[in-house]
Amino acid sequence: MLKSHYYEGLVEAGCDEAGRGCLAGSVYAAAVILPDGYENALLNDSKQLTERRRYELRTIIEHDALSWAVGIVTPEEIDYINILNASILAMHRALDQLAVRPQAVIVDGNRFKKYGDLPHTTIVKGDGKYMAIAAASILAKTYRDDYMNRLADEYPQYDWRQNKGYPTRKHREAIRQYGITPYHRKSYNLLGDGQLSLPFED
Repeated sequence: MLKSHYYEGLVEAGCDEAGRGCLAGSVYAAAVILPDGYENALLNDSKQLTERRRYELRTIIEHDALSWAVGIVTPEEIDYINILNASILAMHRALDQLAVRPQAVIVDGNRFKKYGDLPHTTIVKGDGKYMAIAAASILAKTYRDDYMNRLADEYPQYDWRQNKGYPTRKHREAIRQYGITPYHRKSYNLLGDGQLSLPFED
């Protein structure tokens, strides 16, 4: 069973992101505030769950949470400010949208920038330790998957419905064959050859 909270006696938002390592698409982040003393034995790091279970839990989280929100940072913004800053910005955008204002923030990973004057703590593998971060990881992952599935209908040759924009062999072979789309992150090593610049125009 994951822990219910980190900060004693404070309204705490858990944050996590999805899509940081992808070659294409926006990075998504979620912020979730769960009720005090909340229990759900099924909650876990989204990567440890089946796709079906993630979507089942998304419905439960959205019903049970005191507040939840999803923040998005586009590929253009990622290229401009880099993926670390973009991931943190996506979390800040999610926090901005919460209807219930948090008094503290817990974040998966080891990097974060201060959000207002709220205390925050970064927790490595936090999505497998704290329920609010696990819930955020599920929302970020499922909403980003929905988005990549929509893009896959627009650009089927990149196999995004399967790889969700991650650097699979099939994805990189499609980049070599067809070039890049407006959704690709141009600051990334898209071909996997150590080169950031691409030999073609989008």
